[in-house]
Amino acid sequence: MPRTTSKLTPRTLIPIALILLALGARLIPGPRTIDDAFITFRYARNILAGEGFVFNPGQRVMGTTTELYTLLMTGLGALAGGPQADLPWIALVVNALADAGTALLLWQIGKRAGFELAGAAAGLAWGVAPYSVTFAIGGLETSLYVFLLTLTVWAHITHRGRLTALAAALSLLTRPDALILLGPLALDWLIRGFRNKAERVRMSEILIAALPLLAWLIFATLYFGSPIPHSVQAKLGAYRLGSVEGLVRLLQHYTTPFHWQNLMHSAAAVSLGVLLFPFLSFVGIYRSVRAESRLATWAVYPWLYLIVFAAANPLIFRWYLTPPLPAYFFFIFVGLEDVLTRLSTARRAGPAPVWLRSLLMAALCAPMLVGLLSEWRLRPDHGPLRPAPDMAFIQLELLYRQAAEQTAPRLNGQSVLAAGDVGVLGFYTPARILDLVGLNSPEALQYYPLDEKYYAINYAVAPEMILDQQPDALVILEVYGRLGLLRDERFTAGYRLEQTLPTDIYGSKGMLIYWKK
Repeated sequence: MPRTTSKLTPRTLIPIALILLALGARLIPGPRTIDDAFITFRYARNILAGEGFVFNPGQRVMGTTTELYTLLMTGLGALAGGPQADLPWIALVVNALADAGTALLLWQIGKRAGFELAGAAAGLAWGVAPYSVTFAIGGLETSLYVFLLTLTVWAHITHRGRLTALAAALSLLTRPDALILLGPLALDWLIRGFRNKAERVRMSEILIAALPLLAWLIFATLYFGSPIPHSVQAKLGAYRLGSVEGLVRLLQHYTTPFHWQNLMHSAAAVSLGVLLFPFLSFVGIYRSVRAESRLATWAVYPWLYLIVFAAANPLIFRWYLTPPLPAYFFFIFVGLEDVLTRLSTARRAGPAPVWLRSLLMAALCAPMLVGLLSEWRLRPDHGPLRPAPDMAFIQLELLYRQAAEQTAPRLNGQSVLAAGDVGVLGFYTPARILDLVGLNSPEALQYYPLDEKYYAINYAVAPEMILDQQPDALVILEVYGRLGLLRDERFTAGYRLEQTLPTDIYGSKGMLIYWKK
């Protein structure tokens, strides 16, 4: 029989490159775990230890908004050693695989719409983007969430109804703001069903989507008393923000998606981005939706996301800025490919050859990818000395780890440790945690909103909470209590400052460790 040999072609090299890039960009830095991820890990560890779905044993409070990710960490943790499992590394591997999947899906969506080069470019950008890598190595659910959203879109445009339903349900169980995409997508699905009987939603698809959501709804209501995460209400009450603070932060993000501010003066980068990236995105939206009308809901998603979060005006944590990026990248690159194709065609009798368009596309995409890579550091100035995005700073987490090492020997399962950031302290100490923001401690809600006079930044500890709850120890950044708690004579009479860890994070004058007298 004749021997057959498989040849590597550009089309077969694309998925290999996307997978290797996404995996390498996450596995090489290793875990640089963010405080909020440790909250999820504590929930998972308590489940594995038989304490139940709780942050503090015996206190059924749903302080996480990512129930699916928590259960996934629990299941994988059970396979990897139980309560002693290395959850930061488990999360990193899951997130690396999820981001590799997202990169492949972006390429496949591009092929479906007739813009394969743009899809590949978007996949490459996602593979190294600081807003992608930072939260993958940070242990958050962001990578899994984005993968499920992108999978939902791909399944929808390829007419895989059951997969669309399942991915949609799982994405909603990963983050509630998935509704920003799923609402318009469901409406599009229903409208198409009314217009064309062949596209009607089937009962099996409804059941696939409804059953996981219904199961969680029933469990959360019976177990926690409500399916609405407690942390949502807490964040709205504890933080003080300007009326347009969220909008400003989002606009900055949308005008510098490729971090060109690192390559040129910030004002020039923003000015260029205000004109260039929305223009390319809208060109890409127009061309993509004309080629594949089912992309319409994904096309509006980045802009609907901006509107919803600007109107809600929450404190914009960095990971809130990540979900719209894959779609935004994709449509920018489609716009770029379309403009390039039209310019090259205008100078020739017919379309330019593929190799020429590929070469020109690569040349035009290069500055964008260089902008993303400019955010990387070969040797970060703290944490593991491995290449990582500069955005992946964990100085605060390292300080809390130091505070945990200082306080843990004097704490036990009955001790109460109060803190404004509770992830690291909750994971590395045996104490019950009084969450001063209220994400995991319902007793904190009654003390907010707080009088403006107590705020040096957008958060301040409520003095009366400490005086009423009387925790055994308190760990806070100085700036959290500067204008309130630390000036209260009742507090200074009952607590002594035993250690100050040097730091100027958030303009703070150290991290303070207090013990009850």
